[in-house]
Amino acid sequence: MTRFQLSDLSVPVIQAPMAGIATPLLAAEVSGAGALGTLGLGTSKAADAARVMAETARLLGSNRYGVNLFWHDSARRDAACEAAWLDYLSPEFARHGATPPAALAEIYPSLRRDRAMLRAVLDARPALVSFHFGLPGAEITAALREAGAMLIASATSVQEGQAIRDAGFDAVIAQGYEAGGHRGIFDPDGADEQLSTAALMARLLPLGLPVVAAGGIMDGSDAARFLRAGAAAVQMGTGFVACPESAANEAYRQRLGQGGATVMTRAISGRPARGLENRLTRLGAAEGAPEAPDYPLAYDASKALHAVAGGSDYAAHWAGTGAARARAMPAARLVRTLADEIAGAA
Repeated sequence: MTRFQLSDLSVPVIQAPMAGIATPLLAAEVSGAGALGTLGLGTSKAADAARVMAETARLLGSNRYGVNLFWHDSARRDAACEAAWLDYLSPEFARHGATPPAALAEIYPSLRRDRAMLRAVLDARPALVSFHFGLPGAEITAALREAGAMLIASATSVQEGQAIRDAGFDAVIAQGYEAGGHRGIFDPDGADEQLSTAALMARLLPLGLPVVAAGGIMDGSDAARFLRAGAAAVQMGTGFVACPESAANEAYRQRLGQGGATVMTRAISGRPARGLENRLTRLGAAEGAPEAPDYPLAYDASKALHAVAGGSDYAAHWAGTGAARARAMPAARLVRTLADEIAGAA
């Protein structure tokens, strides 16, 4: 079996998985243009994951795409913390004629407990499987390898990079502090040096694994800078949100075009994540705000609030620090543009 490698990419770009935003069409168009499209399965049920993987393979005519899985601990239940958070958000619900939920649920299971998801991925046999928030054990790693997948994972520190190397993974994603979406830090309450993509990549390269640079990369000039510094490829998420093939709604696209500030927040999901600043992120950062419940309990609250309010006040509009530079063009054209820019900057 010939296993996919980063060197197989004619355009050294991975489209970030972006759970809920990356669609089969987006991933297929990116892969078809010579980069690698990926699907975020961390918030999907196994049946839905099987469906989108099958659709991607059908559109692409092969399994040359990637999937991303979340590996996190169960939420720590704290009744007092959860009640305080719901009470804090109660006036926000009232603004829209609603009341907060009576209790919070763990709406997104980790792969740690979701064997149906593992079976769906093994059956689909995507070319690449990436992990966020942590690493599976040897049994799951071996099963994914047997299914032919290249294995990579996100690191936010040298220590996490060492764990990825020691687990026998094929490459490491250097997720700089500029990156949009959830921070891949293994312990969300642990120390975080908040390293930039460049600084983190420089520390990970000596580990000997191929490094994928991620965070703040918006065009081919950015990508070329990291490739010259030793990256095997770059991963871009925010740059693909504006593509028509993504599932981003109009409010999300408008916010990107306005070039608003991004912030790292726990208020939306319960884990650190970078997104466009909004009413909910400001509430989470306000003086005297209670601690948000653990992931994904806080997500249950923010999704309920967004459902009654709509718009962008409470939405998870994840975006990196380069959000204002996102370009609205079809995904395949964006990949070709990136290829030309990388070549021109070499």
